[in-house]
Amino acid sequence: MPVSARTPPRHLALILALLSMLGPFSIDTLFPAFPDIGRQFAVDKLAMQQTISVYLLAYALMSVVHGPLSDALGRRRVIIAGLWVFALASIGCALSTSLPMLLGFRALQGLSAGVGLIVGRAVIRDVFSGDDAQRLMSQVSMIFGVAPAIAPIVGAWLLGWSDWTWIFWFLALFAAGLMALVLWRLPETLAEKARQPLKPGLMLRGYWAMFGNAAFMRLALAGSLNFAALFLYISSAPALVIEHLKLGQDGFGWFFVPMIGGMMLGAFVSGRLAGRLGSVAQIRIGFACCILAACINLVYHMLVPQPAVLPTVLPVALNSFGIALVFPILTLAILDMFPATRGAASSMQAFISLLMNAVVAGVVSPWLSHDLAWLSAAAGLLSLFAWAIWRWERYRQLKAAATPST
Repeated sequence: MPVSARTPPRHLALILALLSMLGPFSIDTLFPAFPDIGRQFAVDKLAMQQTISVYLLAYALMSVVHGPLSDALGRRRVIIAGLWVFALASIGCALSTSLPMLLGFRALQGLSAGVGLIVGRAVIRDVFSGDDAQRLMSQVSMIFGVAPAIAPIVGAWLLGWSDWTWIFWFLALFAAGLMALVLWRLPETLAEKARQPLKPGLMLRGYWAMFGNAAFMRLALAGSLNFAALFLYISSAPALVIEHLKLGQDGFGWFFVPMIGGMMLGAFVSGRLAGRLGSVAQIRIGFACCILAACINLVYHMLVPQPAVLPTVLPVALNSFGIALVFPILTLAILDMFPATRGAASSMQAFISLLMNAVVAGVVSPWLSHDLAWLSAAAGLLSLFAWAIWRWERYRQLKAAATPST
């Protein structure tokens, strides 16, 4: 095992979770500042929404590169380089004097922010397999789940203390702290002999093989659609919290804390169930929670014209609980399909998910966030499609297993 004895699993889980927090912090800390930035640059909320979609689009485009780079150069080196770029991009955002300038540096943030999440998943599979990998993935998810809950609270606190630029100064300092932690405690997990040559043609052929692998695509789509249902609520948080629930800029915790509480509980339960409950049964329970949550929210918002806080956010917490049950199993199954290029497999999975999230943030959320009933219906359809695609893949697996080999 390439991981040194000085980095036990619990420390590795903490490091990887902190690295994966970079993406949520880049999105959620900014939400409370939307009105202030909009006023300073004289733009409406639809234009401000592009600070999310531009970031996600850049994140998605670069996600296909992070994994292959780590397969060729090693996990640690790529993570450190990404953190450097992110820190510089955050400083650029803080110094921006116009919306186009801010969007440019947000794109640069997106190009680098995914390195910790994408390469971190490959690190887990480098080190562990089977139930141990599921436990570590669940531990990472549980710690990582804190980020979306505290990020808008941190953003609101920074706004109360100073102006919106300090949100980006905070992100730059956070990246610098992660860089120091990686240099100190994260060893290289990919041995030299296991690395792949860095050739664009080879990388493209590998991606083409993944894209042409129907089982890979079905599992990737199932996981991406399922998370997109939750991300629809996350990207609609400014409208949901400020306009519908009328909680003001300091009220994001009312939405994010229950949601992330559900995710952390689901990750904890997933880790405890590893080796005790079959993966298929766990996935079924997870999807059932997601679809039930959407149904509850849809009925409530169809019947109640002015929504209350708890009936709105508790079904979202149930949704995030279900996602946390499904996510580790689907992710490990995807990585195991291409064991020699796990970094590239993680990149492709992230690319599909991020493209979907960019559409959700840039198109679906602005289109539907004015009506919580429509928002709930869309989230339910996304979860239902995710379950149907996973069920299709499960049917294909059972059919293949029942077919006698010749």
